[in-house]
Amino acid sequence: MLGALGVVYGDIGTSPLYALKEAARAASPEGTVFPDAVLGVVSLILWALILIISAKYAILILRADNRGEGGIVAMLALLHARHARPGTWRAMLLIVGLVGAALLYGDGAITPAISVLSAIEGLKVDAPSLAPLVLPLTTTVLIGLFLMQRKGTGFIGRIFGPIMLAWFVVLAVLGIRGILNAPSVLVAINPLVALDFLVSAGPAVDLAVLGAAFLAVTGGEAMYADMGHFGCVPIRLAWFCIALPALALNYFGQAALLISHPEFADNPFYQLAPDWAHYPLVAFATVATVIASQAIISGAFSLTQQAIQLGLCPGLHIQHTASHEIGQIYMPAVNWLLAAATLGAVFLFRSSDALAGAYGIAVSLLMAITTLLAAMIALRWGYNPLLVVLVNGFFLLIDFIFFAANTTKFFEGGWFPLLLASAVAFLMLTWRNGQRLVQAARAHMRQPEAEFLEVLNRHPPIRLPGTAVYLTSSSHGIPLPLTNFLRHNHALHERLLLVTARSEEVPRVSTEHRVEVMDIAPNVSRIVLHYGFMETPCIPEGVRLAIERGHLVGVEPDELSYYIGRETIIPTERVRGMAVWREAIFAFMQRNAERSAAYFQIPARQVVEVGTEIEI
Repeated sequence: MLGALGVVYGDIGTSPLYALKEAARAASPEGTVFPDAVLGVVSLILWALILIISAKYAILILRADNRGEGGIVAMLALLHARHARPGTWRAMLLIVGLVGAALLYGDGAITPAISVLSAIEGLKVDAPSLAPLVLPLTTTVLIGLFLMQRKGTGFIGRIFGPIMLAWFVVLAVLGIRGILNAPSVLVAINPLVALDFLVSAGPAVDLAVLGAAFLAVTGGEAMYADMGHFGCVPIRLAWFCIALPALALNYFGQAALLISHPEFADNPFYQLAPDWAHYPLVAFATVATVIASQAIISGAFSLTQQAIQLGLCPGLHIQHTASHEIGQIYMPAVNWLLAAATLGAVFLFRSSDALAGAYGIAVSLLMAITTLLAAMIALRWGYNPLLVVLVNGFFLLIDFIFFAANTTKFFEGGWFPLLLASAVAFLMLTWRNGQRLVQAARAHMRQPEAEFLEVLNRHPPIRLPGTAVYLTSSSHGIPLPLTNFLRHNHALHERLLLVTARSEEVPRVSTEHRVEVMDIAPNVSRIVLHYGFMETPCIPEGVRLAIERGHLVGVEPDELSYYIGRETIIPTERVRGMAVWREAIFAFMQRNAERSAAYFQIPARQVVEVGTEIEI
């Protein structure tokens, strides 16, 4: 539960820095903060937390687990969408899911920017003259955060939980302090207060307030995404016992302060604290926002790793900074692309108020996609269709209301995360379609096993001492590097192993089910290694496991030669596929992807690459 506090609730736990401030401002377009508007806003925030986070995520969505793992990619695996034929409903689900995954990257770029900015802006409460320092300090903190990733975050991760527990305690204490000064604010617990406000405010104000109030629930999707790290029960306990009460108290405390002191509308969070505590609170809030940002960055690494395993993203370099800890990986490309997007958001919008316009639209659409996929999973698992439609339809309606409210902020900055998400989704779909075209081309070029064995019997090649391992993406036919080697050298090794690493639609595969060995002919064996989408394949380890189980007698794992195809993709109009310009993008991604040998953790001294040109 303590670990879940530090990782899962870092983002939503720092929302009080800006959520109620923006919602109160949206509820008061004339500039004067009225008590009725404040009560309506805080009631709306409370019930958004109850309905979206407590009811939908904590109770409903956490049930849609893939053997304990959660998140968009786990949902796609449950629905078996990645092998869907184009034009089918599963193919449409895959596209929807990929858009959802891409939206997480858009959210990941905005969260560190708005969180750290809003924390450091607390300096302006007591010293407005320090305003010019906010942007440089924010940039320094964020650059330090992204630089820290390459060294691993194992030690910091261990202290996340206690720090965030202290943060939630501070939120609760500040909230109680504010409530005691205006206890009448507790009337907003009644949901009718929010309803009355929305009815009386008018459509334009309603949309603005709903869009701003949604900021209070951003970060809730981490409950599902990080389910595999902590389990359902600790995540639910941390929410209902600590996070929800602390957040509710703090929002009500801020509302009470605005009722009695409307002039504090610029930053009610920091004004809750006594004057002497402002600077320590700024420092503490900065630490809390760094923790929230770290969780988002680690989540982006984990999501990318899953997408690579499921063939939705090109192979990228992965460093295991602490292999004994879950999620302790570092991906330089993802880290610095995310850093560029985050720093770009800081310099583009320059304040948390401006960033609030960019925040929310991506998350609200992601929440709607999660609800839709959860409904499809429930139907697949045999739940009553009428019940699924009623329950998920109710939450989907809420998601669409908030999404509609956030679309009004499109020109205020909402375009930014959507632009990032669109670019990521386009690249993912281009990679998947390109891989499909390459597989089709390989299948056409790949020699059938029977034909290959007949050639060997008719024209026996020169036999080289030792064992050669040929990596192949298919469990049928002869890999292209092998046929090319034979054609050019008229020779083969004494023993041949054809190895395929297959990604399964489960998080992890036990070692008992890891290896599958089939003998094709004397001294020619096919090995299929099974990995889950949360695992990083290691071919030498899989081959060693096959040897230890007695499947490959007389094979020395350290003396193997691994032959890997190095493919050059040639875009052409003569072969039916994607548009040539899109094929060129795929070819660029393929050239710059992680080398197969490095991705499969094969020692460089044992690798031989064989070039092949493939037209698509």
